[in-house]
Amino acid sequence: MSATTPGTTPTDVPGTASVLLPAPRPSDALPEPAGTGASGPIAGTGASGTVGTTGATSEIAGLGDFSDEDGLALREEAEIEARHRHAADLGDPFAMTALGTLLLRRGDLDGAEPYLRAAVTHGDRAAANNLGLLLYQRGHTDEAAEWWRTAAVAGSAPAAHALGRHYRERGDEPAAEYWLRQAAETGHTLGAYALADLLDHRREAGAERWFRAAAEHGHREAAYRLARICADRGQSHEAEQWYRQAAARRHRRAALRLGTLLEERGETAEAGRWYLTAAKDGEARAACALAFLLRDAGDIDQAATWWRRAAQAGDGQAANALGALHAQEGETQTAERWYRTALEAGDINGAYNLGLLCAGGSRNAQAEQWYRKAAYAGHREAANALAVLLLQRGDAMGAEPWFSKAAEAGSIDAAFNLGILHAGREEADAARAWYERAAAAGHAEAALQVAIALQHDGDHHGAERHLRCAAGGGSAEAAFRLGALLERRQRERAGDGEEAAGSVAGLSVDEDDAAAGSVEAGEWYERAARQGHRRAQVRLGMRAAKRGDVVDAAHWYRQAAEAGSRNGAFNLGLLLAREGAEPEAALWWTRAADAGHGRAALRMALLAARHGDLTEAQRWCARAVACGPAEVAERAARLTAAVKHELTA
Repeated sequence: MSATTPGTTPTDVPGTASVLLPAPRPSDALPEPAGTGASGPIAGTGASGTVGTTGATSEIAGLGDFSDEDGLALREEAEIEARHRHAADLGDPFAMTALGTLLLRRGDLDGAEPYLRAAVTHGDRAAANNLGLLLYQRGHTDEAAEWWRTAAVAGSAPAAHALGRHYRERGDEPAAEYWLRQAAETGHTLGAYALADLLDHRREAGAERWFRAAAEHGHREAAYRLARICADRGQSHEAEQWYRQAAARRHRRAALRLGTLLEERGETAEAGRWYLTAAKDGEARAACALAFLLRDAGDIDQAATWWRRAAQAGDGQAANALGALHAQEGETQTAERWYRTALEAGDINGAYNLGLLCAGGSRNAQAEQWYRKAAYAGHREAANALAVLLLQRGDAMGAEPWFSKAAEAGSIDAAFNLGILHAGREEADAARAWYERAAAAGHAEAALQVAIALQHDGDHHGAERHLRCAAGGGSAEAAFRLGALLERRQRERAGDGEEAAGSVAGLSVDEDDAAAGSVEAGEWYERAARQGHRRAQVRLGMRAAKRGDVVDAAHWYRQAAEAGSRNGAFNLGLLLAREGAEPEAALWWTRAADAGHGRAALRMALLAARHGDLTEAQRWCARAVACGPAEVAERAARLTAAVKHELTA
């Protein structure tokens, strides 16, 4: 068939299926193409009529070039055409319609037109409908509309549908609605969908009813649109059912949406199957989503294959993912090429990622250009990155507007950075306002800063709430501070419990709460310690030593000391000295003293004096006095005097 247009509808000729319609406007969703799915073949084929066969089949050339099934189909079609032609030449109007439609389906407009015109003179509405189609294909839209009107007035639902589409193309929406409603109310599936689409376009009531009517008769686009309506209302279960119906009919966007819905609730295996179905049908976004699932499953090679396929089809997100993949492998040139591809596809993330790539390679001038490009396009994280870049080179005045723009657009990192900026200027109220804003959006370090401010104000309950948020978000410092707060509260309650009169079974309620607080404090210390927090490691070592667990205490002290904690080194030295390992203890005290730990220096002075090395003892005493604190300096001064006395004696 030549110049076919989408959107076929059933005619009312006995034994026929569908007619081609005017091409939809670009904004219209396309229904099933002609001759496929629920629409069926063109109207007029297989019309009733029993006329004798002729020998026409023997004149069809090339039958030997086809398979047996193809040859049989061609012979049957030739026989049907011959019967219709013979009957039409004898004046049978139904045969004229059938033959005209058969020739129209082949694209033989010149051959079809005389038969269809002859049929309409006998009042055949199917012929009028198909003649309208033929004239539409020739570009004679006004005459086509007249024939469609003739057929529609005679009760042809397909013609009413075609006429409604014609008026919508012309911009005459009232007329379009009238004729589409005529088709829809007679049960015409495509008429129902076209009416729903028109009403939805005008934001009028009734669209959902007609989408549902079309969807219930198997119209896949109607099922998809109905699913979207249900999803927007929060009716996820019904939306899923309609997505499934549309996806089962190979609606690729429905398959994509269904995959997304399933992935969100953790059903990744089925989600992957629908993504694959849509991707194979050419949906680039589904190919990209499938690639992310494969990456998460550890199949990087297959993920890259689908990202590449999606990127080549114009998906910017897939191009960005490929760029990131190559950047991780150190292949910066390939990464840059894919980021540029993403940008060319309209994904502004490409410019942001190019900025990150340049900044990582110390190409700050180029990074700034890419950040600016993305930031001017509204990319909030690019605006934040640009501000950081400007701040790093000392341009705080230039940085602040970009931080503000990013923060107002919803960047929590930018809000946190504004807090840092104002804190650096000693503008405590402004800093706290930005910290609170970032903390409310889940920024762990911002929540920590708010907690510190609340502790300073004496609001320990408010501080605890923010410390829990920050620690839960991964802040090791917050976890340590939360442990310290709970431990201090435990000590306070234990003190109150000792003074309180009376107890139950030897344990007061306050003591019970305190014990629970102590356990939880230890849990937070351990979380911080496992993240490498040195003070938490020292605190865990102290708690272990207090309960007599020397091995655990040594473990945590050593971790802290090896990470550079002078308190950890000092305490590890004490533990080793008690266990008789004085030489190793001296090594750790030396490290602590060199880092400025006064007590460690005093221990080394005492050790040197005991071994008779008074000069070395005097040197360590001087170090202890310099490092402090005051009581250590005082003891070191007395030891220095004693050493001098011994040296001069």
